[in-house]
This record gives sequence, C-alpha cells and structure tokens, in this order.
Amino acid sequence: QVQLVESGGGLVQAGGSLRLSCAASGSMFDHNAMGWYRQAPGKQRELVAAIFSDGYTNYADNMKGRFTISRDNAKNTVYLQMNSLKPEDTAVYYCNIFPPRTAYWGQGTLVTVSS
Repeated sequence: QVQLVESGGGLVQAGGSLRLSCAASGSMFDHNAMGWYRQAPGKQRELVAAIFSDGYTNYADNMKGRFTISRDNAKNTVYLQMNSLKPEDTAVYYCNIFPPRTAYWGQGTLVTVSS
C-alpha cells in the first residue's frame, strides 16, 4: 500500500523560506515521477513542481527561480525548497506521483505566509 506523508509546513513571514519533505512507502520512487501540488483556500489544486526519475525537473511558471524540487531515492523522499515566499503561496501542499493518482493524496502540510 502506498502512503505519502508530507511535513515541514508552518508559518513564515514573506520573504522567508521553508523546506517541505514527503516520505513515501513502498517502491514507488523507483519508477515514478514525483510532484508537489498545492491548494489555496477557495482554489483548485495545482501543480507546483515535478521531478522525474532521471532528475529532470519542471516548475509552474510562478514558482520558477523560487522553488526547488529534489528527490532522494535511497530515502524514498522528495523535497521542496521554497525561498522568497509570498502571501499568495499560502496553501496546503501535497505530494503525489506525477501525474497524480487520486488514491495517493495524503493530508498535506499547511504553509502560511504572512505579509
């Protein structure tokens, strides 16, 4: 059974940084691209960034240059380093495979950026 557990969220001031982690059970990292997604209040869930098994990365336009996705296959963990945070980055952040699978959504981790 696949389980994804996100952590690292919290309250940060605008301009600050946070590093999110996502630990995955099973062997899903071996063959899957992984993604970070977010859902802001009143908005649809959106892709933040994705990383493929060969290390290739892809970012949403408004995250480029501020966010960095990485993965450690030995630890079955994917990370999201978020710098220069803005109030509009406030959201619940989730990880999932890319493209996402409904059954794999976890609880997410809340990021709140104060102005």
